[in-house]
Amino acid sequence: MHPLFSVGKNGLTQAWLDQLTGALENRELIKINLQQSADVSVDETKAFIEDNTDIQVVQTIGRVLVLYRVATDEENQKISAVVENM
Repeated sequence: MHPLFSVGKNGLTQAWLDQLTGALENRELIKINLQQSADVSVDETKAFIEDNTDIQVVQTIGRVLVLYRVATDEENQKISAVVENM
């Protein structure tokens, strides 16, 4: 499965968003997990991501969010190529 990023006690930051964007550039689909120590809710995290990036939150399951973003490098566009042909 794809990498799992966490939101912990450090909360939501631009540096964390930059890490997500980098991971999505290579994989296009990742999961993030809100730790019990996180000071933010799933809804707050979803809004922060979608308001500050072009990343889409495609699913939430409990404290896990699944994120999608089309890679800018065509070599990394494995998932988006499949989605486009659906």
